[in-house]
Amino acid sequence: MTMSPAETRSAIASIADMAGWSGLELVARLAEGSIPRPPMAETLPFTLLPPEEGKVGLLATPEPRFYNLTNTVHGGWIMTMLDTVMALAAQTTLSPGETCPSHETTAKFVRPIFVDSGEMRVIGRVVSRGRTVITLEGRIEDAQGRLHAHGTSTCLVVSRKP
Repeated sequence: MTMSPAETRSAIASIADMAGWSGLELVARLAEGSIPRPPMAETLPFTLLPPEEGKVGLLATPEPRFYNLTNTVHGGWIMTMLDTVMALAAQTTLSPGETCPSHETTAKFVRPIFVDSGEMRVIGRVVSRGRTVITLEGRIEDAQGRLHAHGTSTCLVVSRKP
């Protein structure tokens, strides 16, 4: 999706505004819909639940376009959901002027997500928040609370350049 010049200027203004917000404020505004979602959210849709500091939840229903040859959800969808929720949980711990790119993410697939599995709950939680590294864990559960996948991640705390 290509942005028009006006959309690009609007996005740049939004980035400038965001520089003064804490990470929790940014994620909360995303959840309430008062700021635009990033383009990746159009590719892999989900509902962002109201965050807490160090904890984020998503609701996501895998679409048929994410199924593989055996009608189970592709591991790429699972890993992206885990990476997304853990990165958002890390974001909630940041001060204005900080960002937190993912350093590494791992996933373990416990049970397949099938065509009829329905809405999945994806939970990310900060395990440890240091000065330069944030350690996280994530889970994907079905409506009955059964674990389908879990993972860990580390994000680096980096100061944004003005």
